[in-house]
Amino acid sequence: MVTTSKKKLAYICTLKNGTIYMAKIKNIAIIAHVDHGKTTLVDKIMYHCKTFRENENTGDLILDNNDLERERGITITSKNISVIYKDTKINVIDTPGHADFGGEVERVLNMADGVLLLVDAFEGPMPQTRFVLQKALDLGLKPCVVVNKVDKENCTPEEVHESVFDLMFELGAEEWQLDFPTVYGSAKNNWMSTDWKNPTDSLEPLLDMVIEHIPSPKIEEGTTQMLITSLDFSSFTGRIAIGRLTRGELRTGMNISLVKRDGKVVKSKIKELHVFEGVGRRKVEEVQTGDICAIVGLEGFEIGDTVADFENPEGLKTIAIDEPTMSMLFTINDSPFFGKDGKFVTSRHIKDRLTKELEKNLALRVQETDSADKFMVFGRGVLHLSVLIETMRREGYELQIGQPQVIIKEIDGVKCEPVEEMTIDLPEAVSGKAIEMVTIRKGEMISMEAKGERMVCKFIIPSRGIIGLRNQLLTATAGEAIMSHRFTEYQPLKGGIPERQNGSLVSMEKGQAIPYSIDKLQDRGKFFVDPGEDIYEGQVIGENSRGDDMAVNVTKTKKLSNVRSSGADDKARIIPAIKFSLEEALEYIQKDEYVEVTPNHIRLRKIYLTEVERKRNKNI
Repeated sequence: MVTTSKKKLAYICTLKNGTIYMAKIKNIAIIAHVDHGKTTLVDKIMYHCKTFRENENTGDLILDNNDLERERGITITSKNISVIYKDTKINVIDTPGHADFGGEVERVLNMADGVLLLVDAFEGPMPQTRFVLQKALDLGLKPCVVVNKVDKENCTPEEVHESVFDLMFELGAEEWQLDFPTVYGSAKNNWMSTDWKNPTDSLEPLLDMVIEHIPSPKIEEGTTQMLITSLDFSSFTGRIAIGRLTRGELRTGMNISLVKRDGKVVKSKIKELHVFEGVGRRKVEEVQTGDICAIVGLEGFEIGDTVADFENPEGLKTIAIDEPTMSMLFTINDSPFFGKDGKFVTSRHIKDRLTKELEKNLALRVQETDSADKFMVFGRGVLHLSVLIETMRREGYELQIGQPQVIIKEIDGVKCEPVEEMTIDLPEAVSGKAIEMVTIRKGEMISMEAKGERMVCKFIIPSRGIIGLRNQLLTATAGEAIMSHRFTEYQPLKGGIPERQNGSLVSMEKGQAIPYSIDKLQDRGKFFVDPGEDIYEGQVIGENSRGDDMAVNVTKTKKLSNVRSSGADDKARIIPAIKFSLEEALEYIQKDEYVEVTPNHIRLRKIYLTEVERKRNKNI
């Protein structure tokens, strides 16, 4: 045994063929509802284990490293890091909390032996807590509970601990899973303790709990087996397969067999092997059984394939992914402004990009239609698909998106639709209005609980009813409602749900929006375009105050004459335009409208741009 020091970390290991063998390995995934503090906790674990040099200032939310994650404040893709604590290598997997990214969670949990379940000390278990915990329990993982944010006002850590136990019992946890250890603390303030009333000064109680209670990987006898659960891409080496070596050995230059999801076997060769170290990866000659590694050089692999022995390949059980519940139509941008912003505008570009996305986004499905320019894209929800659209527009794509539609299935001859469990946290004074809005959309209230001055209401509601509800709720509650939901099951169709009450203001002409015209039309509705903005015929430029669509001309300038006195006109007082985010735009549009997405603009438009075409196709 020798001691090696790297990045000021001294740990016990053995050296063999240039490979560092850790004395012990622990693989943990951090799971929680969105915004309960997973990524912050991973930051603090890395700082505690001195992953960075003292002069490195890496900031907060280190793993939320793409622009979209930083802007939205949520984790979208899972990340792997590793730390060394008390001679043990701990591989940590940070997972997304939103149910729309459930496909990401299901994949990466296959690499873990246990989970840290984070729960907010004030909110308690939320819909996504149930969702991710169900996945972990089904895979037979050991849970450890972290009650986070105990520094919040009015928090109830003991009650939250009880409700976590009740939730596990309800989800069918086995006895050894119900006997879970718990620590309390505040990841943001960098402490954890076995008693929340006695704060400590570090995360040691949490890491000690991991070492004591999370089982080490089971090392089975037999030939090489590794399930590919994630993939990465490098412009130098191409696609990289990531997974945990379940049994056998992996060496650089080794010939292996790839057992595909359908059972087909393809021969391949490993060019390079990497293990995770800190936030990066280190090249090694050999990988220890039970460790998480990255393989460079495999040809034509997909997530869910097994890396197996060259002579006697044995496949592992592939990853089962929940079915999509929502679809959207993706089509090329054919508006008068097409090609002004984007680099990729043809149907071939869009098709290639969607095919590439299918490789790593397991919960996504793409289906071609009878038109070469249109593709049906199926996903878990509006957020899941809007993140894909947002990523595409930032890469330089131009496309148009149709109204989100839920997927209707026929079960035993009965048409069924997806139903979700929804939680709304809002001020007590406006709870009546919110309940009324959900009930109109065929929602049924199952519980109502007071927490301080706020109410937490739980509903069962069809997925159709959730589309467009968030905007209305935020308006009705002055922006104070917090809404979260998760898919539960398919139930028989609930009947009609009222759509948007107001019609659209549609531009009659192509040109620039003139302040004078907007000012004269302000009593007709609310506008989505600013003065001076370029618009085209058929673009939806506002919301009508009545229920039908109205064609308006905002490109008309004031007629100038020499009879008017200089002070006769009042100055135009224009109300600021409403600007939609991508999700808001997708939830706002009607069946006969598209969202036009380019790198610099999000516009709403009618499918048929001229009024004559709209009238002709109205009853089709």
